[in-house]
Parts: sequence; structure tokens; C-alpha cells
Amino acid sequence: MDSHQPTELEKRTGFNRREFLRQGAVGAGLLLGTPHLWAQQTSRPAPPPRPKTNIDDALKVPRTRFSLPGLFPGKVAQVHDEAVVADGKFAKDVIAKMFARGLQALTGQDAKESFRLLFTRDDVVGIKVNPVGPGLISTRPELVQVIIDWLAENGLPKQNIVIWDRFDFMLRDADFTAERFPDVRIEGLQTMVEELPEGENADHSRWRDKEGNHVSAPNFDRDVFYWADVDGPKDLPYLNQHVFNGKHSYFGKLLTQKLTKMINVPVFKNTGNGISMATKNLGYGAVCNTNRLHQPLFFDVCTEVLAFPAIRDKLVLNVTDGLRGQYEGGPMPAAQFAYEYKTLFLGTDPFALDSICHNLMVEKRKSEGIKVNEHPKYTDYLRYAERLGLGVVDPAKVKVVRA
Repeated sequence: MDSHQPTELEKRTGFNRREFLRQGAVGAGLLLGTPHLWAQQTSRPAPPPRPKTNIDDALKVPRTRFSLPGLFPGKVAQVHDEAVVADGKFAKDVIAKMFARGLQALTGQDAKESFRLLFTRDDVVGIKVNPVGPGLISTRPELVQVIIDWLAENGLPKQNIVIWDRFDFMLRDADFTAERFPDVRIEGLQTMVEELPEGENADHSRWRDKEGNHVSAPNFDRDVFYWADVDGPKDLPYLNQHVFNGKHSYFGKLLTQKLTKMINVPVFKNTGNGISMATKNLGYGAVCNTNRLHQPLFFDVCTEVLAFPAIRDKLVLNVTDGLRGQYEGGPMPAAQFAYEYKTLFLGTDPFALDSICHNLMVEKRKSEGIKVNEHPKYTDYLRYAERLGLGVVDPAKVKVVRA
């Protein structure tokens, strides 16, 4: 008999943690990476050598004026408003005011001029959401609607806006649908069968073509990839979730061939002793064949994948959704650790953003009695990004503007 009593937040959101785990805990571990395998690793006496990657190929490509860390390196706008939520419901009009204040604090310009700084009316803009934990800790649809309204009000055609994530079913589950967002495009980089059929003669035609390839393989660009000297597993569950299983993690064609600019809208949540926010939302969301990377490359994927022009030269704005946060149990949803934070963070520099948010997460976890491991390995990827010229994370150089 299940003795679990729903928390107040579960009652308000309709999200039930036990039901989520019953439906897909094993698959979710493959999909998102299991925290005890990578985000909470203990030190080893003789760790294996770091696998080689093709990061040097990315660094050779000339940069543009929009290349990371963007127009405002090392600058973070932080906006808090107690009025944004009441009885578990988020007020879109208050979010709009918070967003406008954040833009002003970040760029020094109003919403209209901020648009002109970052976009033209001819851009094709992708909004990368985080749909994990729908209704509880996923990117708030109300915030995405505010961003869409801002783009459209400044002359960007709605058909030039794409809400995207790696997995199509997750977008649907988190209410990122054509019904909720008419006139804009909704695109998952890949499909996935949530419960694979079993048995020797099981029908896998929903995700494999006649040649045995994943039906989503054509969605990925074979000419643009993050290579790491690590093979992926060969089993069917892995292929179902990751499309390919060799040493290449291909970027979605959406990023390489269609989008000209991107807005990244992650969620304020932990992943073990680290965080799963701005850089991880793209580092593990823009390419396929990722689970093989979790343990040997740790958070470095969040730096190296963002160094490639498909992201580095197109990511012009990050808006970390802290309207509701989660301080433990991440990256998977855990309602007992979720709380209403009522805060947005804006920046062109995702590494500066994550450096500030990591410290705030550590403070929150400590205040809740969580034993926190503050080993530098959980933030090495941020300092690595600074060495590569992708971000500014030195506390003496990062500027937080509260609005």
C-alpha cells in the first residue's frame, strides 16, 4: 500500500512524484543522467584520463560580435517580485513587468531598444525551454509567453519563433503545444518511445525505420558534432533515447541550419551538488548521444558544447526561470524540495549566470539543512569556460544588478 501523502505543492500543481517515478524512473536516469554517476561523484584515488574531444575544432572558428559571452559579459540582472505568484498561480502581467525590469537592468535600455540590440526582424529565434517535471519545475509557459510577446511586439513574425527542446514528448507534457502557443513553431529534436515494447518479435517501428535506424536520425546534422573518445551503449533502450551510440554527438539541424538566434530559458534547480541551469540546458539539450558523456566528462560538456558556433554565436539571451525553484533531488522533479522563489535572472553570459546561481543554490541548500559538498569540481566547468573566453566567472569581475 502506498502511504505517500501528497505535499501542498503537489496538490496545487497536480504533479505526483510517486506517479512520475512509477512511469519512468529508469528511463529518466538514462535520459537525464543519474546524479550519483556524475553530479555527486566521489573523488577516486586514480581517476581515468580525461577523454579527448574535438573542442579545438570549435575554438578555431572566428567569433562574431554576438559570440559568448555576448554583449554583456559577466553581467547578471536579478529580479524578484513577491506578487508574481498567489495560491500557486503565476501572474503573467507581473512576469512581464519583471522581464522588462530585467532587460533594463541588463542592457541599460528599455524593452524596445533591448530587442534592437539583440535581434533583427529577420531573425529566426529559438526559445530553449526545460520541460522536465511538467507543471512542477519545468520552464513556466507564462514566462515563455511573455518572451514571445516581447519579440512579436517589436516586429519579429511569430512564424519566426520556435519553442524547442530535445524531446518532443516532453514539450507536450509541459504544455508547450500548438494549442497553447498558436502561430509559433514547436519542435523537438527527436522523438522517443517512453515504454519500449518487449519480446523477440516486438514492434519497434515507432522509432526505427526499415533499415534499423532511429527515425529521428535525419533531424541531426552529421557535419556538425561534438566528438568525444567515448562510445555509447549498444542496447535498444539507449538507441531509443539517444538516436546514435558511437563517439559523435550531433547537433540538431534546427540549431545548425534554421535558427539565427537563441534565447535560453532554464529552470533554477540543483543536480546533486551542482546545478542544472543555463549551461546544462543547452550542453545536454542541443546534441544527441549524451548519456555516455555524463561520467567521464562531468560538467565539462556544459562548457565544450557551448563553444561550438551553433550555440556560441547564436545564444544572445539567457533567462533563468526562478519563479519556482528546487534545491534538492534534481535534475528530476521532487515536489517536497520545490519552493516559490519568485525570481528571474537575465544575462547574455550563461557562465556568469550559472556562477551566481550556483552560489545562491548552495546558500539555499545549506539553509534547508542539506549537507553540501563544495568541492571545486562542481564549478570547474565555469572556470574552464573563462579560460576559453566563453564567459566571465571571476567574482571580482561579475556584476549583479538587482531590479
